[in-house]
Amino acid sequence: MTNYEIRLSGSGGQGLILAGIILGRAAVLDKRRVTQTQSYGPESRGGSSRADVIISDQEIYFPEATSFDCLLALTQEACDKYLFDLRENGILIIDTTYVKNLALAAENTYELPFTEIAIEKLGSPISTNILSLAFLVKVTGIVKESSLKQSISESVKPAFVDLNLKAMKLGFELAAKYQK
Repeated sequence: MTNYEIRLSGSGGQGLILAGIILGRAAVLDKRRVTQTQSYGPESRGGSSRADVIISDQEIYFPEATSFDCLLALTQEACDKYLFDLRENGILIIDTTYVKNLALAAENTYELPFTEIAIEKLGSPISTNILSLAFLVKVTGIVKESSLKQSISESVKPAFVDLNLKAMKLGFELAAKYQK
């Protein structure tokens, strides 16, 4: 496998940096090579935020994603900013709660209201990051589902493990329905 580049993007406070760390840890559990980098605006909440994860079976020479195999965009700004760096056959996953206008529909586009689903099914938008990450993992198959589960359990505060595992399960279920 060559490098598989993923960008998780949105705004500060949505938990994308944590999601990137969780995905990177899951890849390590799968005995893969991985880099995870992050960037966020000066505002910790509301400013732009992104996490890049590169997963490979060989050496990784540059740590930041430049041409994405998969782009997760949780905000309109993130979608507009990074959409054109998606590879031709790349996978685009957007949260239609906040992304209302899609300038270019990729062939492999998944559009779901992740934040609305998290509020409705889990009682809070706080686990939207894990819900959408689990959806991404199921759609791409980039890491084992069991590795993601272990990574979540090891990465989030104990008080939030159960909620995040419910969000993960829901994300897997949504992807399975969407793929049928």
